[in-house]
Amino acid sequence: CTALPCEHYAYCISCSRCAWSLGYSSTGRPRRTDPRALGGDAMVNIPKTKRTYCKRCNKHSVHKVTQYKTGKASLYAQGKRRYDRKQSGFGGQTKPIFRKKAKTTKKIVLRLSCTDPECKAVHLHPIKRCKHFEIGGDKKGKSTSLF
Repeated sequence: CTALPCEHYAYCISCSRCAWSLGYSSTGRPRRTDPRALGGDAMVNIPKTKRTYCKRCNKHSVHKVTQYKTGKASLYAQGKRRYDRKQSGFGGQTKPIFRKKAKTTKKIVLRLSCTDPECKAVHLHPIKRCKHFEIGGDKKGKSTSLF
């Protein structure tokens, strides 16, 4: 900053020089190169059950939490049929194959299924990206002191 102690704080996000030194871009968002912006390698731990709103029951109820996995791709989907038709015959590869993968993680999607016996509704709840994810792991309790 031009003034040593900035108008707002010792460091502020509003002026570019202070923001850059704190690891923020000029827009106020964390820089991608900053390890704090990448989320670190913290383990994300989700409980096996969650009490949340169910649209079908029209009330809050207990939901069983599992991780959503993509199903096997169908051979009869329109895009796959079109691709196979275009690939057939002579002429080599007709469509681009994506090779410049930038992301190292995928967005985690939780599959919440209502435990109400007459409901059993399922809805998906996407959460943020993380490298390590588990459902129903050990909770972090307060560490026991030695004295």
